[in-house]
Amino acid sequence: MADASTVSLSIACLAAMLALGCGSAGAGSVDDLYRAQTIVTGQGEESRRLGFAECLEQVLVKVSGDPRLLDDPGVAALAGQADAFVAEFHYRDRMAGIPVHDEQGTRDRPYDLTVSFHPAKIDAALRSLGREPWRASRPRLVVLLGVRLGTTYVLASDGDRGRDQREALTAAAERFGMPMALPDQAALSAAGLSYQKLAAADPSDPAAIARTMGGDLPLIGSMLWSEEALGWIAAWRLATPGKTYRWQIRGVSFDDAFRHAMAGAAQILSGHGQPG
Repeated sequence: MADASTVSLSIACLAAMLALGCGSAGAGSVDDLYRAQTIVTGQGEESRRLGFAECLEQVLVKVSGDPRLLDDPGVAALAGQADAFVAEFHYRDRMAGIPVHDEQGTRDRPYDLTVSFHPAKIDAALRSLGREPWRASRPRLVVLLGVRLGTTYVLASDGDRGRDQREALTAAAERFGMPMALPDQAALSAAGLSYQKLAAADPSDPAAIARTMGGDLPLIGSMLWSEEALGWIAAWRLATPGKTYRWQIRGVSFDDAFRHAMAGAAQILSGHGQPG
C-alpha cells in the first residue's frame, strides 16, 4: 500500500496548478439560469410545445438547484402549460449550410431551440412546488477527474485526450448552472497528479485547495469504462466544510455521468441534501 504522503493532494502541489493555469466554464449571468436549450425536429407547433416543456423542466431544476424536481408530478403539470412561462425563444438550424433534400422538408431538420423564461413566473412556480430560487452566490467547482479507458489519465482543459468529455462536462455544468474549472495539462504535469494519486486523495482543507486553483470547492471524480456494466462507472466526492459527500452511477454514457455529477453538486450546494 502506498504511503499516505504519496497519495494525498497537498496545498503546495495544487498551488503549482494555479500558477500554470486552469481552464474554466462559468455558469453565466443570473439571466442565464432562466434560459435553456434543447434539440427539436422542425419548427412546428407540436415540436415547439415539447421543446418548451423540456426547457421548462431544465430551468426549474437549474434555478432551484434541486434535480429531484424531475420526479415531482407537479413539474409535469407545469410542463403541460410551459408556453405560459416563455419570454422569448429562437431556433438555430443544426444543418445550416446543408441544402434541404427533395424528400426532406424543413419540418424534418434538427434545430437547437433556446428558450428564455420570465424569472418572476419561474420563481412563483418553484414556490408552488415547495422550493425557493437558489439565490446565493454559486461556488466554482474545480473538477479533478481521473479517467480509465484502456489507459488512464486526468482530464485536462486542453490537449487532444478527452476532448469530447471536456465538452460534455462543460455542457453539464451549464445545464445545472454550476461554475466549473479544469486544470490544464501543464498544471497537472507540474503537480505530478495521476489517476492513481487522485483516486486515493483525501484533501483535508477542500476550500483552500480549490482556492489555489482559482475556484471554491474541489469536485473529485473517477470514471472507468466497464464492459460488464455496459457503460461508464463514475464516482464523485464533494468535500464541503464539515462534510464530504459521495455519490456514484454506473452503466451510463459519459454525458450522463457528467450530468449526474453536476446535478449532485447542485443538490448539495443548494441545501437539498445527499444525491441519490
